Amino acid sequence: METFVLQAEQRNALGRAENKRLRREGYLPAVVYGGHGEAVNIQIEHNAMLRNLEKSGFYSNILDLSLDGKSQKVYLKDLNRHPSKKIILHADFQRVEETVELNIRVPLLLVNEDLCEGVKQDGGTVSRLMTEVEVTCLPKDLPQAIEVDIESLKIGEAIHFSDLSLPNGVQLTALLRGGDESTSVVQVLSPKGLEADEEDSLETEDASEEIQEEESAESEQ
Repeated sequence: METFVLQAEQRNALGRAENKRLRREGYLPAVVYGGHGEAVNIQIEHNAMLRNLEKSGFYSNILDLSLDGKSQKVYLKDLNRHPSKKIILHADFQRVEETVELNIRVPLLLVNEDLCEGVKQDGGTVSRLMTEVEVTCLPKDLPQAIEVDIESLKIGEAIHFSDLSLPNGVQLTALLRGGDESTSVVQVLSPKGLEADEEDSLETEDASEEIQEEESAESEQ
């Protein structure tokens, strides 16, 4: 498991104007909260944060935040990006306690996609409905990803929440909140050409039925 270390400094000056100044100087305004400590406003080197964000494991990992020489365990809770530029506007980090469950999003990793029966044998297409899910677990049980094996998936079939193989101690947050077990995360669709032919066939059948109904009505008059 990759280790991520963030160097941060406490910031005391707050407000929109101060945040703009920090960004001009190459820093990212952020906050760390949760646990038994108070919320602390911090600043992080912006480009260092960008480099970390390019690594998928950063989003679903426990991070080491070094603040004024003291290290604390956190995870990325929220991120505010610029709508059109490669700029991070603000970040939220939540402290991690070993005995307290956390809710965190982890990626879904498709396995055996090249061997998928519906694709390899029938020319179907894999459709990813979700790329990540939120899980609830203790920090020690946090998986970096959840594998989804789709080798035996046929056309028209899907993998649902209830089909996911979760590590011990890990639960889907959505299901804990009353979500539907039948929610799909990935499915195999029919080939586009076949779907188009089927749609054309249905349209032809509908048109034929309408003509027959009209002819029948005319013959009765």
